[in-house]
Order: sequence, then structure tokens, then C-alpha cells
Amino acid sequence: MDDPNYDEFGNYIGPELATSSEEEESDVELEAASRPGAPFGEAAGSDNDEEIGSDEDVEDTGRGPMAMARRVDISQTQIVLHEDKQYYPEAEEVFGSGVETIVQEEDTQPITEPIIAPIKVRKFQVDEDKDLPDTTYTKEFLVDLMGYPEMVRNIAIAGHLHHGKTALVDVLVASTHAWPEWDKASPIATPVTKIQRPNDKAFGYTDIHQLERQRGVSLKAMPISLVAQTTKGKSYALNILDTPGHVNFMDEVVASMRMADGVVLVVDAVEGVMASTERVIRAAIREGLSLTLVVNKVDRLIIELKLPPTDAYYKLKLTIEEVNNIIADCPLTNASLRISPELGNVCFASATFGWCFSLESFARRYIDTWGMPVLPKELAKRLWGDIYYNTERRTFIRKRAKGGSEAKRSFVHFILEPLYKIFAQVVGEDEPQLRVVLESLGVELRKSDYALDARALLRKALSHFFGPPTGFLDMCSEHIKSPLENAVAKTEHLYTGQMDSATATAMRNCDADGPLVVNIGKQYPSADGSQFYALGRIFSGSIKTGEKVRVLGEGYSPGDDEDMALATVTNAWIYCSRYKIPVSGLGAGGWVLLGGVDGSISKTATLTDTRVPEEELAIVRPLPLPSESVIKIAVEPVVPTDLPKMLSGLRKIGKSYPLAQTKVEESGEHIVMGTGELYLDCIMHDLRCMYAEIEIKVADPIVAFRETVSETSAVKVFGDSPNGKNRLTIISSPLEQGIAEDIESNRVQSNWPARQMGQFFESNYGWDILAGRSIWAFGPGNDGPNILSDDTLPDETDKSRLRSVRDSIKQGFQWAAREGPLCDEPMRGTRFRILGADLAETVIHRGGGQIIPAARRVCYSSFLTAEPRLMEPINFVEIQAPADCVSAVYTVLGRRRGHVTHDAPKAGSPMYTIKALVPTIDSNGCETDLRTFTHGQAFCQQYFDHWQIVPGDPLDKDIVLRPLEPSSGQQLARDFMIKTRRRKGLSDDVSIDKYIDDITLREVVRDLHH
Repeated sequence: MDDPNYDEFGNYIGPELATSSEEEESDVELEAASRPGAPFGEAAGSDNDEEIGSDEDVEDTGRGPMAMARRVDISQTQIVLHEDKQYYPEAEEVFGSGVETIVQEEDTQPITEPIIAPIKVRKFQVDEDKDLPDTTYTKEFLVDLMGYPEMVRNIAIAGHLHHGKTALVDVLVASTHAWPEWDKASPIATPVTKIQRPNDKAFGYTDIHQLERQRGVSLKAMPISLVAQTTKGKSYALNILDTPGHVNFMDEVVASMRMADGVVLVVDAVEGVMASTERVIRAAIREGLSLTLVVNKVDRLIIELKLPPTDAYYKLKLTIEEVNNIIADCPLTNASLRISPELGNVCFASATFGWCFSLESFARRYIDTWGMPVLPKELAKRLWGDIYYNTERRTFIRKRAKGGSEAKRSFVHFILEPLYKIFAQVVGEDEPQLRVVLESLGVELRKSDYALDARALLRKALSHFFGPPTGFLDMCSEHIKSPLENAVAKTEHLYTGQMDSATATAMRNCDADGPLVVNIGKQYPSADGSQFYALGRIFSGSIKTGEKVRVLGEGYSPGDDEDMALATVTNAWIYCSRYKIPVSGLGAGGWVLLGGVDGSISKTATLTDTRVPEEELAIVRPLPLPSESVIKIAVEPVVPTDLPKMLSGLRKIGKSYPLAQTKVEESGEHIVMGTGELYLDCIMHDLRCMYAEIEIKVADPIVAFRETVSETSAVKVFGDSPNGKNRLTIISSPLEQGIAEDIESNRVQSNWPARQMGQFFESNYGWDILAGRSIWAFGPGNDGPNILSDDTLPDETDKSRLRSVRDSIKQGFQWAAREGPLCDEPMRGTRFRILGADLAETVIHRGGGQIIPAARRVCYSSFLTAEPRLMEPINFVEIQAPADCVSAVYTVLGRRRGHVTHDAPKAGSPMYTIKALVPTIDSNGCETDLRTFTHGQAFCQQYFDHWQIVPGDPLDKDIVLRPLEPSSGQQLARDFMIKTRRRKGLSDDVSIDKYIDDITLREVVRDLHH
């Protein structure tokens, strides 16, 4: 080692070192010497008592610097024992006296939780950064305009998926709101942009849910209220509901139509009428709403298909005629529903490039530019159809000259050719030439705008050229009725109370001073998902914050007030998607978002004030749901202790999704039912992330079945009550085709008088008039597709006793129809006829406890002797694919028991349209397979269409089912029945012995032998 103080082994051999006490003394001396005024060499910690002295001495002699230097804190140098050391301050020193402190010796925090948890922000919606955005009108003007129902238009914008409904609303918002993100954004297809940038606020003003933006598809019907002007400068308040286009969310469209007075149908100019378009048209006509049309994405005819102007006209005309053909096929249609551009109820638009016009608005532009002494409506009538313009004579003619090509179709000459020229100039010309052309059209752009890419420059130029969508406002104001004009039709169609009551009169007059009636059609969660707000339409009266109201649920009836509750309105807003305008109250004719009233509402409800007499209380009809929830999944929390959270989340799911159903099977599993894969996937996302916030296990999707009969009961089956003093005789038979659908669509109702019921079945199905009048009930529920009728004869049965037990027999029938004997699934298309009733003389022996189970058992036994069959749901599938992918589509459908019903090319486009029927149980994953086999070129939409009998006899015990092998042909019915029963915890086989005693069974067998 180089250091001489250490030997070769590292031991110290240098001069003697000072002891620890000497080191401490030297440190004290250095500290004292370092202070100002301390004499060199004087130790501040010497042993001289006189120098240290007492406190009094220090006080007396502590005026000089030498005395101050001598003061040393003894506690720093004295020895402290280990048990007396204090490493941490006491709780009293930290928190103060009088504060209770609890010391835990063990760490009770789970290891899965961080010691310092991050701040969790619960926000699932996109909203405005500031409270209210700037608009071209004041918010007070919007609120005041709501008080004049004749100046309000309630509109539902509906159509097929990706046909541009949300983009059309964006055009309206951009024309009335300060929306800098939309102005700066490039007009790329909206869905693609949402998926790539889900937090970008430049697109989808009404798509506020994070899941909507991530998937690029609207999932909820979102309202927005704004003020816009017509071409004449007249202002209207528009209440708009932007609805989803996916077929799985048709329930959102129906809920929106309940709130609206008219429907704006949006159709893609290239794709034309699709599956959702047809369903929207039929639903609107069924609700009695006005129909208008917007042919969107006209730019695709120019940019993508590159059609000449004449061919583009024929394509647009074909699209409009497709809509008219569907309208003509609807049963409740009339001539006034026909749509055509010259009538003013059709607009042409390209929402991507920010323009929309009607024939009248385009004609007004010509009139204002050239000073023509013509009314806009008169010129607009000459801009569509087989009307030509002779450029030489400058006249309109009905027929083109035989050899004359100088006369062009007026729509082509005045509208399409100028539009094509603008597109060509903007895309093809440089800035100097383009600036001259645009300035000649009255379009002035900044110099920086000319440096944009072609699509962004097209939007700038065309949006400046066409201006605000005043043509759209003209169409809505003229062809969609105001709440005041539509009040009579809306009330008579929806209100269940007496039409001569004071409440009904106020509703028909849209009277803001009448009794309060608000129909709650939708419920929306708050931004953090912790509470719900109710969106309602005010039919009559005025609602104010702080007002106490009655909440009447869907199950309320004048004789049963169980589904009625009292609530206080805590808040009221005008809902504008990304922001809410608070109001103190609103009058009849408008839409209002209410807080504090959602506690007892499950789906829809009716609000009335407490001043209405109870005998006049009635509800607005529940939503006529367009489809059935036939796909179901079983859910279960991963941690069993989280079950209460999951149940609370399921209740919120029922509020948020109109068609979602939840129930508990006898096996204890919780079932969620929906319309399709996307529908259930969205439900599970909301349940996991928003409402329950727990991990949930999900079983494989299954489908709901129905039970029916194919023949009339072989024998008269009777059953005895538990006390043996009552006997009912019932037979079952299948209903004629169409009756079940009429019952479900409310074309016939169980509360009709006997005379009206008999006339309906006599005129429509050829029933005997007495058979129609003898109908007791439909089931399950009031609109179930099964019938119970009384076919007893007065000389064989005591009618007075039978009438006394009528309610009990109906309850037994409802029980049986709700849970069939095959696999506890509801019955469908079955008619039960009572042929005899031997009842006890005393009332106590024929009570409900005796009759209800007897009626249920005899319904089961008559059902099992009538060739029972199982029914499965069938989906309608519409597929769009190129011509070279049609064979692959057929291959996928053939593997899933599907068969094609229509296969034809789409006119004016390179696509084929294939329509097919596929069993719902085999449809899961069909869309994924189609995209795999066609390399992503096929796009399909499917929805529930009808019920169909499953091949085979479910009670045939000769059928052998081999495990792990798929069944086919005649084995399917028994395979579905046995697997469903096993899943529900039931025995494998169904036997009539369970519902009939031995004596009766012997009589049935003897009758069969005879």
C-alpha cells in the first residue's frame, strides 16, 4: 500500500489519533470560534461552571458577544438512553390535542391496491370545455321561442348505418355554433376519423359517448336544440334527435319517433335503400309521422363513381323511387306520403363537404343572381322530372325534340352541370385561375385556404357557395307539422285515457296552461354514470323546477296504482348533446331534460301534476318495440361479493337500453337479453366500465325459443284441482297464420268489447262470430300471441260459476303461456279452448288456490297431446359485396343453415345485394366469417325477422344424440330442448305423467284406443 500510515495488511500504524471525547471538544471549539465575535481558542463547552453560570447570570452578562458564544445546548451533547429516544413525534404533537387517533398494528389495505391511489376521473362523455358555446343566436331567444309551439319543429333524423345522419347534424351545428375544430378539420369520412382520434371534437357533435367514438358508429339517440333560419329569414326552433343507423339499435329510433312530429330520412345516393331504411319508413308510417328525405353523399357520384351528370340524375331518381315503393307497400300509407323534389320534401346534400340544398333554395339563388321575375316555387317545379330546357329558345319544354340534343334535362342543366364544374375547377385548377372562378361565384377565400388539400378546399368553397342549409329548414317548416298542428293526431294515437276528459282536451290543444302531461321517452346517464336524467315531451301544461309530480310507470292502470310514485323536479334543461341550457321551466310542445324524477322509471313513464284527479289519471302508451330480444347471455361477477354492484348495474342497463331485458332463471343465473352481438357488447362495456365497475364473467351467447303445437289435441284433456272438487276440460290447437303477429302489433287488443273482437276475427280470419266473442284473454301479458277462449255450452256448464272463476283460469293460462312444458320457454301461436268446467258449489272450494294450478296443469297436458314443437328465431341478413365475392358469401351462408332469398346487382354501383334468412342460433360470428372469406369486402346487417318451427319432434325418444357431435336434420328439435333443459337445471325428458294423475291418464289412454 502506498500510504505509509498503513501496513501491507491494511492495519493503521501511523501517529496516535485523538479520542472521541477530544474530537467532540474540538468540534465545539471550532463551532464557537466560527461565530462572530468569539475569541480564538475559547471553548464554548468548557467545564467551568462560572462561565456557564445560571440563567440569571446569562441574562445579566449576556449582553456581549463573548457571553453569547459560551451558550451551548446541553441536550445536544448529553447521553440519552435507548428507551428514552424519540424517533417520531407523538400524534398529539402532529394533530393537536383533542383529536382521536387510531393505531392499527396490521396493514388492512389489500396488496392489489396502491398505497397512494391515483386520482380517478369518472368521465365517459365528450362535452364542451366551457359552459355554453357561442351561437349565432342567444340562448334566451331559443328558450323564448320554445314557448311558441307553432315555431317549433320536433324532428328525428334516421336512416341506415353510415349514410351520414350525424354528419348532417354537424352541418347544422357548424352553421349555428362557434365550432373551430370543425372549420379546421379535413373532411375525411367521419367514422374513420372517430376511430383514429376518439377524443377529437371536430366530428360527431352528437356522438358524445366514448364507445361511440371508438367504434365509429352512433349507439344512442342524442338530442340537440338550435335556432335556424329559412331562405326567407324566418327563425324556427329545431328539436333534433340524431338516431343510430345500426339495425341492432332500432329501439333508439322508435323511442325518438315517440318524441318527434316528423322524420327526416337520410339515404346514401350510392347505396340507396337498405335494411334499416325500410324499417325506419315502416316505423314512421306506423306512428303516423310525416316523412321527408335527404339524399346524402351526392359527392360520391362525382368523385368515386365518376358518373356523367345525366347518369347521376337517373341514379338520384332511382333512389327516390325506391323510397316511394316502400312507402306504397306499407299498409297504413296514403298518397300524401309520396316524396318528390318538386313537392319540396326532398333535399340533396353532401354532409362531408358541408352543403345541402332543395330545389327551391337553388332556384332562389338563380333568381337573386339574375334578378328573374319568377317565384322560387314556380321555378323549382321545373327543375325535376321530364322537363327540358332549350338553350336556344330559353324555354322549358315537356318533350325533347326528336333529333334535338340541344335541349337538356332541367335538373342536369341548372344543378348538376354547375356542381360538376365547381368540383372540377377546385380539384384541377391552380390558385390564380381558381380564384377568378370562385370570385365570379361570390366565393371569397383567404390566401391560406388555397394551400389546403383538395378535399378541405372543396369544403371551404362549397360551404361558402351554398351557405347555411336554409333549404333543409324550408323542407322541415313546410312538410313537418308543428307540435300544435300534430297535437290532435299524437294524442289520439298515444293517450290511453278518456278523450273527453280535461287532460285529453288540453293535450289536443297543446295548452301550456292545462294539466301537466309529460311523456318520458328516453333516459340519459350523467357524464360519470352515477345518475340518470329523463328526456320528455311536454304534451300539455308547463313544468317547473321544484314542482312535485306524479310518475306513472308503464304498468299503471286506474285500478292499480302500484306503479305510481311521487317525485320532485330538481333540475330542468334544454339538452344539446355536449352541453345543457338550464331553464326554470318549459311549456307544452317542447322537449325537456329533467333531473330528480328517474328513481321509479324503468323504460318510459308519464308525468302529471298532483292537481289532476286520480280518476282521470292515464298513461301514454309504452313504446311499440320493433323487434324482440332473442339473444341472451348469462353474466356472473368474478368476485361473488360484487353481486350487489352487478345487480345495481343491471338496473341501470335497463334504463339506458330500451330493448334490454334482464331476468333470473330458476337455476340462479342472471340473464341479459338483447337484439344482436353489437347490442350485447355495448351493454357489457357499459356494465363493466360505467355502472358496476367490476370484472364480470360472460357465458357463450344462446337464443330464446318458443313452444307451439302443430295439431289439435288428440283427446279432451281434463285436470282436477288439489281438493278434487273442480275439474276443467281444455283442448289446444294451433292459431292461423298472422293472428300472432296481429296481437303483438296491437292490431287487435284484449280489452276490446266482445262485439268488436268478434267482428275482427270474422272479417280477417273467417272465425265464427261466437268464437270471436268468446275470447277471454291473450297471453303471456296483454299482447301475448296465445288465446284463451270459452267454448262451453250453457246446458253442460254452469256459466255463472265459470264466470266467478274466470280470473283464476286466466291467471293459470298466463302462467302456462309464460313457461311452457318443453323447456320453460314462452308459448306462441296456440289457442286453448275451455270445453267443460265442473266446479264446486261452495265458493271456498273453488278459490284461486284450487283453480290456478289446475288450469295451468290442464293447459300443459292439452299442449303435450297436440304434437308440441319447438320454434327458433330467424334473422334476416342483408349483405353488400362486390361481384367476385358472391360465391364466398354463399359458402358462409350454407355452413350456417342459411338460404338466399334475393341476389341482384345494385343499380348504379359496383356492388351486389344479397338477402338471406339465417337461424339466429347460427348467426353469431357470421359477420366475422363473411369478412374473413371475402377479405373484408362484404358488409352485412342482420336483425330478427320471424319465428320458425325447428325440424323434428322434441319428444321423440328414439333419436340418439351423441356427445360432442353436432345434430342435424330431424335431431335438432330434441337436441335444442334437452340442452336448454340441462342448462336450466331441469330433467332431460318431458312426460305427461307430471301433469295428469293415474286415473285421468288411464281414461286418456282408453280414449286413444277408441
